[in-house]
Amino acid sequence: MSDLLDFASARFLQSAPSLTQCPPDTGSEVAFAGRSNAGKSSAINVLTRQGKLARTSKTPGRTQLINFFSLTDSCRLVDLPGYGYAKVPKAMKQRWDQHLAEYLQQRQSLKGLILLMDIRHPLQEFDQQMVYWAAENFMPVHILLTKADKLKRGPALNTVQKVERQLQNQASEAAVTVQAFSSLKRSGVEALEEVLQGWFSA
Repeated sequence: MSDLLDFASARFLQSAPSLTQCPPDTGSEVAFAGRSNAGKSSAINVLTRQGKLARTSKTPGRTQLINFFSLTDSCRLVDLPGYGYAKVPKAMKQRWDQHLAEYLQQRQSLKGLILLMDIRHPLQEFDQQMVYWAAENFMPVHILLTKADKLKRGPALNTVQKVERQLQNQASEAAVTVQAFSSLKRSGVEALEEVLQGWFSA
């Protein structure tokens, strides 16, 4: 695909409670994953310049379904259920985790993973599990250290470098890149767009 994608043209496609109810597994899609309070929906809304495209809530765990947004007939963004935090019944949480795992392991059109983490609490256990999974499956990962507006520029840059060093020390086989991001200040959007354009055009 040679033409640049217009992220502002994104439209809601459908929600799916499980892999079997997802759209046809064709074309290319990039999934946004992270803890329930990492700001996935907010990042998608800032990226697409649409304040209400992805549902946001002050209550972590609002995204309970796999939500698909179309960019073109063959390119999609995916908002995955959050992990590790939501205050829901244990049986429901296990069901979410199962559907999340099935999507990641079986979805052939998945081209890359945008992994969101609060810049003040990066690389927690679930985050590291996602990076390990990506390494095992040769899936590229781009880490967004969200809520960067909560830190001054120096400490934010130090955190980015610290995360990069930690990933190098773990000898991750995945192609992992890291950046700071703030939905509130709309900072880091251009860097995110560049990554996505590259993955969708590969």
